[in-house]
Amino acid sequence: MDSIRIRGGTPLHGPIAIGGAKNAALPLMAASLLSDETLMLSNLPHVADVSTMANLLVELGVGISMNGEAGVGGHMGRVFALRAGDITETTAPYDLVRRMRASVLVLGPLLARCGRARVSLPGGCAIGTRPVDLHLKTLAELGAEIEIQEGYIEATAPNGLTGASIVFPQATVGGTENLLMAATLAKGETVLNNAAREPEVADLAHCLTAMGAEIEGIGTDTLRITGVDRLGGAEYSVVSDRIETGTYAVAAAITGGTVDLMGARLDLIEAVADTLTRAGAEITEIPDGVRVSRTEGRLDGIDVMTEPFPGFPTDMQAQIMVLMAVADGASMITETIFENRFMHVPELCRMGANINVHGASAIVRGVPNLSGAPVMATDLRASVSLVLAGLVADGETVVSRIYHLDRGYERLEEKLAACGADIERIRDESAGSPAPGEVEAGAGGSP
Repeated sequence: MDSIRIRGGTPLHGPIAIGGAKNAALPLMAASLLSDETLMLSNLPHVADVSTMANLLVELGVGISMNGEAGVGGHMGRVFALRAGDITETTAPYDLVRRMRASVLVLGPLLARCGRARVSLPGGCAIGTRPVDLHLKTLAELGAEIEIQEGYIEATAPNGLTGASIVFPQATVGGTENLLMAATLAKGETVLNNAAREPEVADLAHCLTAMGAEIEGIGTDTLRITGVDRLGGAEYSVVSDRIETGTYAVAAAITGGTVDLMGARLDLIEAVADTLTRAGAEITEIPDGVRVSRTEGRLDGIDVMTEPFPGFPTDMQAQIMVLMAVADGASMITETIFENRFMHVPELCRMGANINVHGASAIVRGVPNLSGAPVMATDLRASVSLVLAGLVADGETVVSRIYHLDRGYERLEEKLAACGADIERIRDESAGSPAPGEVEAGAGGSP
């Protein structure tokens, strides 16, 4: 099992290319199921989750070929051509779905296009812990008949899907995306009230519009979709990754360096930028990107609460905690989106952080320095927070179980090393695992 070794204390300086958003790429890939024509997606990140979705789509009968690759020093990402001319299978098996919760996003498109879908419940949690139940409840309001049998969602639409006015009791990104895709082929008009406003949802809506869907209210919490008989092909570029942008912005701030995040969009990270600015970093727009720097003085601790977009993103909570761990004063970080999202705290404390968790809040008292230590990643964002801690810690840090990291960050150690970080991947030659983001054999085409 690979690990990453970091020797901290070096300010970061230089450019970092920001890739396409993983959380936007996955629903866009699932949207290919809605049409029998080719959907050409560019700026796809080369990460494991994209490969998992590719493998799942191929299992369902989607033909996938890779038509391009990022240029040297560029940030245009990979280009996939996806064509679901004939959907040969409507079952998304547990073996694939368990690797990535976003696999449930094939449910809406399969149901809308084929009238049936059999999708494994996502692994790792029961219905209700994270709101998969909202996907099912709202699809039922469009006319789907849904049962849970032997760990699978069994969904059929014997009379097709019919538009309805849907009110989400709470904002759900995945639920909004599933309903949005399903509604594009439903009869009549569907209104999604209290829809998630995340940029990844808007990106999906823009892509569906390019495919021929009729959608109003993009970017708001009320989406109005008029169903059409069929969708066509399109060419679409995935929006830049706001979480990758925020992660490297934190890296620049905590190391006391200056980093140009090429391809980043400031409008996508306003809450993160405001937090970093109040903590003492400088953030400015530059041609084709964003510059983040901290050239003098220590950072100041501030309070942070995660919220749905446009609030501070839950996927940046672990990263900002590292910054507060080495800032002056005390901070309170409150997590309002997901439970069990403080699993990185014990590992940060092993490195000398002073953090106490009380329910949904963590009190972080800044310390002068962190110390390198062997630590273990528990999830995607926790893993990158430990890398950030290693960048600013005295001595050597080794982060193990970084397969979590490879789900969402492309060439992280290479990008940081190019800016001066003393960081390297230690490969486990005995594991025989594929390189990060590699599509497994049998995925079709040549991704």
